[in-house]
Amino acid sequence: MKKGILLVVSAPSGAGKTTIVREIIKRFPSFRFSVSATTRKRREMEVEGKDYYFLTRDQFEQRIANDDLIEYEEIYSNYYGTLKNEVEHALAGGDNIVFDVDVKGGLSIKRRFPEAVLIFVEPPSLEALRARLENRKSETKEQVENRMKRVSMELEKGREYDYIVINDELKRAVDEVSGIVRSQISK
Repeated sequence: MKKGILLVVSAPSGAGKTTIVREIIKRFPSFRFSVSATTRKRREMEVEGKDYYFLTRDQFEQRIANDDLIEYEEIYSNYYGTLKNEVEHALAGGDNIVFDVDVKGGLSIKRRFPEAVLIFVEPPSLEALRARLENRKSETKEQVENRMKRVSMELEKGREYDYIVINDELKRAVDEVSGIVRSQISK
């Protein structure tokens, strides 16, 4: 059985990674979304078990203590992480998996699975990123500022990724990521 592809897509908040990941899954039905766990509050349109596994802080910390996570990070006072059993189950079945994780989580996955393919999505500018965050109206001004404070670190760590895609125009960025996926499938 052919081993599945591990595709990691990371970006600063608001750069479009989740939208790009959704389009990749539509274009490549062989890819399964790796549902992350988080302690943050569920947004209105999010679905438990589809977008995230929403855990309490105690539940998440128990997962850490039990070594149930491939990677995890505390960001903006909330935990985010990838459940080990999700990935192991998919790999055992030869599934292709796409991860939508922060940049540090992506690098952690690469350390554990060197064959993972990492794609970093960059915003066209800091001004455009700020505008996207403000326009989605899901965060307070303070939360937007906290997200912006992380951007320079994320951009720096993104340089360690296999590919960098600038999301200056969504369709073009999706097409570019699709080309990367096609090249990985054909290997």
